[in-house]
Amino acid sequence: MAIQIRDVTFGYSLKHPVFERLSIDLESFPAVVLGPNGAGKSTLLGLIVGHLKPKLGSISVGGHARGKDPRRSRRTTGWLPQDVKPLSGFTARQQVAYAGWLKGLKYSAAWTSAAEALESVSLSDHAAQSASKLSGGQRRRLGVAQALVHDPSFLILDEPYAGLDPEQRSSVRDTLLAVSAKTSLVVSTHQTEDLEDVYAHVLVIEGGRVIFSGSTAKFYEGVPESVAPAGRAEAAYRQILERSRSSEPS
Repeated sequence: MAIQIRDVTFGYSLKHPVFERLSIDLESFPAVVLGPNGAGKSTLLGLIVGHLKPKLGSISVGGHARGKDPRRSRRTTGWLPQDVKPLSGFTARQQVAYAGWLKGLKYSAAWTSAAEALESVSLSDHAAQSASKLSGGQRRRLGVAQALVHDPSFLILDEPYAGLDPEQRSSVRDTLLAVSAKTSLVVSTHQTEDLEDVYAHVLVIEGGRVIFSGSTAKFYEGVPESVAPAGRAEAAYRQILERSRSSEPS
């Protein structure tokens, strides 16, 4: 199972493209996407799931071209956007079940799977609560449950840890570790402390360009032994950014 991006150009305006002739091969999962704010991380994930359509180029997920079979894409891909909106009048369980139904599950199966998905993100106690009354962190976990409910082949998550406290992050991380055994997982995040424990592949983008793509072991190459374990990922990330910026023409 692989994600292939070939010569993709995309922009929100004609004059300022986010990506120009971008090509990426992702074959090792779980994969994490890192980069400064505005680097294009959310745009990249939106293109992968088919939420956004490239102006030029092609995207293939699991050997199937994005855009040719939207129904298949919905069935095989789970997606967590940055903004998880509550559905008016829905409880948390109803909203997750509805997401499963939209992905092609029969409603009875979606209702059962919704309970399991909410349990996996520690939201079972809020299953009957109005989705609109959930806190920001709870709403984030609701979004993860929606992405998981139909047991997708590919799970694409944009900042799944945003707004979560350390205990909640730990719960979501454990869920992702369990899911990654059977699902091709791609996550964009600013949380790097768990990077070595969770991810097999690291992708770093800046200014719409890929400045690093490789194994987690390669990502850490060159980090001094004197750096404390908790700071190794941050040191590696800064090292890659500095190397890329120093090589740019002045």
